[in-house]
Amino acid sequence: MKNFLFSVALITALGSSVRADEVTDTLASAVEAYQAGDIKYALEEIAYAKQLLNDMQSGALETFLPEAPEGWTREIDVDAAAGMAAMGGTGAVAVYKTETSGQNERFTMTIMIDSPMVAGMAGLFGNAALMGSQSKMLRVGREKFLQQNDKLMGLIDGRVFVQVEGGDPELVVPMLETMDLRALGRFGL
Repeated sequence: MKNFLFSVALITALGSSVRADEVTDTLASAVEAYQAGDIKYALEEIAYAKQLLNDMQSGALETFLPEAPEGWTREIDVDAAAGMAAMGGTGAVAVYKTETSGQNERFTMTIMIDSPMVAGMAGLFGNAALMGSQSKMLRVGREKFLQQNDKLMGLIDGRVFVQVEGGDPELVVPMLETMDLRALGRFGL
């Protein structure tokens, strides 16, 4: 705990010398509360600072979501990303929509990083047979994606989960190919 608080204090001191913002102000408040013996409030402030940092990271993660194909629109789902942060990970979600021949079509692309759910899925990618006869492996660049029914799922560098749900693979795979999956695998390291 002392090392963590020292790190918080150091970050706060360095951050305040550069510029004050909500994260550094919150961390400074946590240190003050800790020094005053108010552990409960210090923990609340640390949790809030973590939430702010997760929000920043989610915003940066959105840049990996590909633009919508021609004739489609892309809408970033900030509520879904906030839900992922509440579960202990960082994520970004986009909903892609089009209207063709009077029918609305849509699919969702999700990127999730360092979530406990991601660790649980790692074994699936080593053995597509575990997913049943409706599954097959596809290559997107150097990465493997598992196709199961209307889902494409990939695990990048063992920590970044990419899922597309509801999209036609002939439309979605070229979109995935535009993503810098190598940089995505190193995101936040």
